Amino acid sequence: MKTSTVTEAVTELAPPRPYEIRTFGCQMNVHDSERISGLLESNGYLAAVEESTPDLVVFNTCAVRENASNRLYGHLGNLKATKDEHPGMQIAVGGCLAQKDQNRIVERAPWVDVVFGTHNIGSLPVLLNRSLHNDEAQVELLEALETFPSTLPTKRESSYSGWVSISVGCNNTCTFCIVPSLRGKEKDRRPGDILAEVQALVDDGAAEVTLLGQNVNTYGVEFRDRQAFSKLLRATGEIDGLERVRFTSPHPASFTDDVIDAMAETPNVMPQLHMPLQSGSDTILKSMRRSYRSKRFLGILDKVRERIPHAAVTTDIIVGFPGETEDDFQQTLDVVQASRFSMAYTFQYSPREGTPAAEMEDQIPKEVVQERFERLVALQDRIAAEESAKLVGTRQELLVTNDSGARDDKTGRLTGRAPDNRLVHFSMPDGVERPRPGDFVTVPITESHSYHLIADPNAAEQYVLRRSRAGDAWDRAQAESCGTSTGAPANGVNLGLPSLRVGAN
Repeated sequence: MKTSTVTEAVTELAPPRPYEIRTFGCQMNVHDSERISGLLESNGYLAAVEESTPDLVVFNTCAVRENASNRLYGHLGNLKATKDEHPGMQIAVGGCLAQKDQNRIVERAPWVDVVFGTHNIGSLPVLLNRSLHNDEAQVELLEALETFPSTLPTKRESSYSGWVSISVGCNNTCTFCIVPSLRGKEKDRRPGDILAEVQALVDDGAAEVTLLGQNVNTYGVEFRDRQAFSKLLRATGEIDGLERVRFTSPHPASFTDDVIDAMAETPNVMPQLHMPLQSGSDTILKSMRRSYRSKRFLGILDKVRERIPHAAVTTDIIVGFPGETEDDFQQTLDVVQASRFSMAYTFQYSPREGTPAAEMEDQIPKEVVQERFERLVALQDRIAAEESAKLVGTRQELLVTNDSGARDDKTGRLTGRAPDNRLVHFSMPDGVERPRPGDFVTVPITESHSYHLIADPNAAEQYVLRRSRAGDAWDRAQAESCGTSTGAPANGVNLGLPSLRVGAN
């Protein structure tokens, strides 16, 4: 569907209008929001100051969860009064829910000015201009990708770590998933374009890159190279200054040995794997149209751990899929027990309009789903705690981030990520130099919890700081934004990368 045609040139907006983006959902949406920020700022907008009222609020939405619509309309309702008090304020809604609901958003919330889809992010500035000029809502949704998002300007949320899309869309037909109908069929970027973007990030100071795709290990399907993803991983190892490479998410059905070999043999590919299980029951996997079975899934993990013994594996699991029996659920618990995940993103099944699963019989009662969910979480929490405890006494090199834990301000600890992506809160002995986000520190792990570790070195020799180009990039970014470098000792640090919530709802 395309309800309007964009032919106008973008007109310059002056003076700069402050904007705010509210992002929901997956890493793809976080990265899309970076594109939206870059696009807006290249068209004369300015990021709003915290606690101020912006002239533009953009919602980048997710449609995966059942309550996504309710959340969006709740936010829009709360914002209506603010808009009424600020003449000229605009509201735009994009992302997967916009692609799904289309004109329904303006019908339910007529104070929304622009609705745009997943395939035409680049149209946003023109649609905003046109809405102002015509004093009416503008809706544009394309059924196919207008331009690959990587061609758009980008305002990176982090100077030391970046997302790089290698593909968009998905060719799978999982019965619970609405993403293929919203993001379309898989479209792959050429390897040279991807590596050029990675190189540009490194040249700007990034030390870490995460390769993104709805199904990264089918990358290359468009140009018929079944080993394109493993080749891409190996090619990142040739980029001088790129210290950490991650990727998300692969599909077990497409996971091949050449990818495992590339992970094991490419030093900057981190010992971390996110492998969505969804269910441990072969019956439910078949009903989900997941073209692998539990034996295949566990076999992949065995091969990964044989080649990369210290790898941490995370997963996604859906509880209460239609028709799931107690025996099916027990099989999921059995696979979780065998898999030893360091973390699981666990979800209670909720029907999504437009998916085959929503029309299936034997929908599971809410109270049954909740009880099973609680058992799964208890098991996974125990396993995660046991796996984390194995790291106590080891020394880990952390990439210092500008994230913070709930108690970091009180404890004086900073936060970093271990090579396997575990979150580590660490302290600094007296008299040592304070790291900047993007620097590396090597510290002993002194305490473990299910989903984070503590490192409290008790002597200066237990704390090793490696200043990096990524830390230099942080200093530059702070200077450009009139911030203050964290390179000198201080009592606190301003922390905060975009983060994704882990849990059920």
